[in-house]
Amino acid sequence: MAKIVKTIPNTNIPDMANVQQMLHSKWSWFVGIGILLLLLGGLALGNMIAATVASVYFIGLLMLLGGIIEIVHAFGVQGWKSFLFWLLSGLLYAAAGIVAFLNPLLASAVFTFLLAAALLAVGIIRIWTGFETRHTTTGWGWIVATGVLTALAGLIIALGWPINSLWVLGAFLAIDLIFQGWSFIAFGLGLKGYGTPAPIAAAVKTTASRSTTRAKPATRAKTATSRARTTAAKAKSK
Repeated sequence: MAKIVKTIPNTNIPDMANVQQMLHSKWSWFVGIGILLLLLGGLALGNMIAATVASVYFIGLLMLLGGIIEIVHAFGVQGWKSFLFWLLSGLLYAAAGIVAFLNPLLASAVFTFLLAAALLAVGIIRIWTGFETRHTTTGWGWIVATGVLTALAGLIIALGWPINSLWVLGAFLAIDLIFQGWSFIAFGLGLKGYGTPAPIAAAVKTTASRSTTRAKPATRAKTATSRARTTAAKAKSK
């Protein structure tokens, strides 16, 4: 007896079409946000000292909020050791955040020194990792190259410290805003071409035709089975 194959209609096609249409209708928002970020990045690049102060204020605010959260958490732990650990950690974070607001130039010097040290450490680790994996990884040279560039960036910042602490953080902020702006613009323009109604209708039509094509063998099998049953019933009656 032939096996009857049942086809289940794909109910996700309308949902996918709705999602694509929604993304297509919002593409201008992403482009607008990208243009705004580009403008902010240009302003930060034009006045990197003010951008550095803004970066210090932002970092100080995060440290102050983190310190307050840790102080509140200290009163919810059990044991004096845990209480003192979280309390002192929260006080240090809060004090660092307050110093960042009271003396942003001093805070920018400290943050720039920490940034240089972090870049140097990350660069050295990448170089060591690349040489350690040179026998097992084909792209170990790229790892070493990125490590060298990162270490050089940290070294250049360290050699120019503390004078460059007036503009280094602002430069990083400006570059990040510019790259984020271009990313949002590219994403929005991609959505504009991806979510047009014509491709959606074509996708739905193609999927429907595939479902119809898959349903034909099942219909044929069902017809053959009914014919076989009719023939068997006639033979039995004779």
